[in-house]
Parts: sequence; structure tokens; C-alpha cells
Amino acid sequence: MITSGEIRAARAYMGWTRQQLADRAKVALNSVTRMEMEQVDPRLDTLMAVRRTFEKHGIEFLSVVESREGIRIRQKSDRATKR
Repeated sequence: MITSGEIRAARAYMGWTRQQLADRAKVALNSVTRMEMEQVDPRLDTLMAVRRTFEKHGIEFLSVVESREGIRIRQKSDRATKR
């Protein structure tokens, strides 16, 4: 599953505020904040909503595909627009 560090890195790459991520993923701002600060074990559906939102915009999470922490950007031909 994705990590708090990966969420922060993906959000920084996209140039999104926590509020923008929450709006795009349709989750509560408080949930995003608490996930990033590791203050809670997030609900699976919340974590999946965040993951799908980033993946829709071309982010791959290495913890999912390679069992190590980090993010990478899919090839340009596979990417949706950043914003």
C-alpha cells in the first residue's frame, strides 16, 4: 500500500495543496492531513481513492509495483494532464 511519504511526494510533484488533493480524491481534508502526518491508519477506501487520483494523473507508487518506497511518472504517452 502507498506510504505517507509517497503521498507527500506525489502531491508536491503535482503542485497540489492538501485541499486540492482532498477535493480531487473526494475525501476529507482532515483525512489527507492525518495520512501525511502519520497520525492515523487510514481506511482502505480513503487510501485507494487517493492512490487512484494520483494514478489517474500519471503517478506510479513504487511501494505498489516494486516493493520499495517512492514515486515515478509514467511515460508521457500514458499520462493524463497534470491539472
